[in-house]
Amino acid sequence: MIIAVDAAGGDYAPHEIIKGAIKAAQEFDVEIALVGRKNVLRVMLDKDKAARKLNINIVEASQVIAFDEHPMKAVKNKPDSSIVVGINLVKNGEADAFVSAGSTGAVFCAAMLSLGVKQGVERPAIGCLLDALSSYPALLVDAGANVECRPQHLLEFARLGSEYSRSLLGIKSPTVGLLNIGTENTKGTKLVQETFQLLTEAKDINFYGNIEGHDIGRRTVDVIVTDGFTGNVVIKTIEGLNDNFLAAARQIGHIFTSISQHRGRDLLRDIGLGALTKRMDYTEFGGAGLLGINGNVIIAHGRSQAKAIKSAIALARQTVEGDNKVAQNSKEGSNKHGKDRRR
Repeated sequence: MIIAVDAAGGDYAPHEIIKGAIKAAQEFDVEIALVGRKNVLRVMLDKDKAARKLNINIVEASQVIAFDEHPMKAVKNKPDSSIVVGINLVKNGEADAFVSAGSTGAVFCAAMLSLGVKQGVERPAIGCLLDALSSYPALLVDAGANVECRPQHLLEFARLGSEYSRSLLGIKSPTVGLLNIGTENTKGTKLVQETFQLLTEAKDINFYGNIEGHDIGRRTVDVIVTDGFTGNVVIKTIEGLNDNFLAAARQIGHIFTSISQHRGRDLLRDIGLGALTKRMDYTEFGGAGLLGINGNVIIAHGRSQAKAIKSAIALARQTVEGDNKVAQNSKEGSNKHGKDRRR
């Protein structure tokens, strides 16, 4: 398996990207293709003795798309950017997945232009795992790709989220909840009310009904559907709360460390907060999948450092493996039906 990694995208590129790629290559059975300026990346890799023994290659990309550039214009004007080159590796079958902490808009546009969308999909969406370390994490779709939506788009998001949950998490019949301000079908905007009706009528979706904000933390459903504007606000609110909690937990750890002989991390673990702080740390799961395109693309947080990049590569690996299982099952099912027909 080959995972292409954008070595030029993100606030801490390329140093932290390289460190995360090295850790991923050490821990996972994957080949890493770092995409960026070859002369820079080669010097940095040569400084790390461990990297010399790992299956890490470099793919030249002389241009970089900045966060403040217009996504579509940048993709068209910078064909040799790390994002475009990385996406094209997936398109040409030279990589099984692409991971980037660069401009989300640019990754989205490049994927749309080069990879195209799956049949029946009008709007690809970002699927973000919530509490990814639990046995059955919830998936929020859309987490920011589509700010303005129609009911039909949210119906697509429900289908994409259900498909991703089945392939990635192995949930046979994922429950789908529509994020709203109340559980009644008369509540919410016109968009939500019309989407509720579409989801109710969809026979291929296990629709739970409307859910409210407090249901997100209760793990009421497997897939949470909303428009990209609301979804992005939800994700960033959760990130902010988690950051504040983790900062407070670290302060408590420092205090305990200064007055005892135990490390703060050990004390947090002993009083039951160790697992909780780990679950609330976004670096543990690293990124979000771009759903609905013909290829595997993982969008990492712009402020990702080594641990988050390693986790994003792990998610990319898991996504590819899930797709392979679905394809294999489909092939076996097709062969079985063919034998039945011959009988």
